[in-house]
Amino acid sequence: MPVKAEREKGNMKGVILAGGLGKRLNLLTKITNKHLLPIFSLPMIYYPIQTLVDAGIRDILIVTGGNHAGEFLRLLGNGHQFGLKHINYTYQEGEGGIAQALGLAEHFADNGKIVVILGDNIIEKDIKKAVEDFRKQPNGAKILIKEVSDPERFGVVEFDKAKRIKRIVEKPKKPKTNYIVTGIYMYDSQVFDIIKTLKPSKRGELEITDVNNAYLERGELTYSILKGWWTDCGMFDSLLRASNLVAKKAAGKK
Repeated sequence: MPVKAEREKGNMKGVILAGGLGKRLNLLTKITNKHLLPIFSLPMIYYPIQTLVDAGIRDILIVTGGNHAGEFLRLLGNGHQFGLKHINYTYQEGEGGIAQALGLAEHFADNGKIVVILGDNIIEKDIKKAVEDFRKQPNGAKILIKEVSDPERFGVVEFDKAKRIKRIVEKPKKPKTNYIVTGIYMYDSQVFDIIKTLKPSKRGELEITDVNNAYLERGELTYSILKGWWTDCGMFDSLLRASNLVAKKAAGKK
């Protein structure tokens, strides 16, 4: 299908953020990128790619970094194993945060809507409906949220009485809810202008929570609750949990 025809149908692009140094998984990440570690029978990066493909997204950019970025190209090539004709790659120097990594995708996005997923986020179900809903959303952003047992590790969502998002608090010591923002976000082209206005947090990074709160202040942030299980793979226990969940899912398909 010609590119023009795809754009007329509201084609969206996908961005996978797979940079960083994975320090919390040292020594495993001393010799490879975190997102190339195995989750059950496949490299971690396979799962977010498949999530985007299952949502109907065929134009994908992987933002990576560190000393092992070239291994993504050797492993994935042009993505033929996912039915893709091409995968785009770009390089993040250092650890500037999720928002800084996303800023590198501005040229790729080409003023269109994008679906962003962190490279260590693995889910049970698909996000097709949420992506379609955002495709119909005139502008703004959409986040996928999930109830978890350890919300203090994430950006925590607080609601008003009408169950609208009131604010998002990054890693609060005493979370007011158990609902967190997963690493799956959808943005219009305004996101890159917002990123350019951000100031580094105490961690010295540009925080994605600040991006989401900026959309919230504009009244342009919607959300969906992610169905099925969800996990990140940023710590040893969550890395193990991800493998166990994927293994159990695979066993159920036999």
